[in-house]
Amino acid sequence: MTYLRTGLARLSLLALGLALAACSSSTKGDASLGDFASGTLPPPDQAYAISVASMQKGDYGTAVKDFDALQETYPYSTWSTHAELLAAYSQYKQMDYDDAISSLNRFIQLHPENDEVAYAYYLKSLCYYEQIDDVQRDQTSAYETIQALQDVITRFPDSAYARDARIKLRLAYNRLAGHEMVIGRFYEKQHLYAAAIGRYQDVANTYQTTTYAPEALERMVEVYLDLGLTDPAIRTASVLGYNYPGSSWYEAAYGKLKANGLVNASDETSAGSDAITPPAPEPKHHWYWPF
Repeated sequence: MTYLRTGLARLSLLALGLALAACSSSTKGDASLGDFASGTLPPPDQAYAISVASMQKGDYGTAVKDFDALQETYPYSTWSTHAELLAAYSQYKQMDYDDAISSLNRFIQLHPENDEVAYAYYLKSLCYYEQIDDVQRDQTSAYETIQALQDVITRFPDSAYARDARIKLRLAYNRLAGHEMVIGRFYEKQHLYAAAIGRYQDVANTYQTTTYAPEALERMVEVYLDLGLTDPAIRTASVLGYNYPGSSWYEAAYGKLKANGLVNASDETSAGSDAITPPAPEPKHHWYWPF
C-alpha cells in the first residue's frame, strides 16, 4: 500500500494534527469521544485533538467514529471541516476505499475552495490506485485510477501531488497495457490471430509509452509470420527496430525474420560479433506510425 510519501501530503496531515496536539492538556491521550455521554462532547478543538490522537495511534476505526461525532455535534466549526478530511484519510488507512471515496467526494463538493482540496483529490486517486488488481483481472479500477490521477494533474499541475500523480499514471497505463497483452497472448495461443493482432496493435498505438509496447510489436511480427504475411511482418519489424533498436524484443523479431529467410546478407552482423544490427527502416515499411 502507498502511505503518502509525498512531502506535501505528509505535511498536510501533520499540520492539521500536530497543530492541535496541545489543544487540551486536560484530555487523556487514550480517550475517545465515545467515552463521553451523548450531547456532552468537549469543545470542538478538544474533540478534534482526541480524534487526531486516535488516528496517530493507528486506531483508525475509533478515529472515524470520533471525527464523525465531531462533525455531527459541531457541523459549522472549522474543526469539523478538517475532521471530514481526516475521517476520509482514516477510512483510506483501513482500506475502506469506497467509504473514503464517498467522504472525499462530499468534501470536494462542499469545500471546493478549501486549502486542502488538492490533497482531497490526491487521496481520492490513491483510493482508486490501490485497488488496481492483477493484470489478468478486470481493469475497471485502472480506468478509474487514470481519471482520478488526471484530475489531480489537470487541476493542480504545479503541486507535489501532481508530480506523484504523473508517476502513478504511467504505472496505471502500464497495468492496462499488461492486461491487453495477457489477452493477446491468450488469443495467439488459441490461434485466434486476428483477435491477437488487434490487442497487440492497441498496445502499440494506445500504450506506446509503456514497457509492453516493444513486446506488442514483436508479437505482431510473430503472428504475421505464422500467417505467412511477410510484408506486414517486415514493416512491423522496421517500426520496432526504429523505435527500440537495442531491445531484446527487436533482437527476437529480427531473429525470426532471419529464420524465415527475410534478412538480406547486407543486414548481417559484421564478423566476430553476435549482436544483431538492425536494418535501416525505410519509409515505405511504415504502414502505421504510432510513435
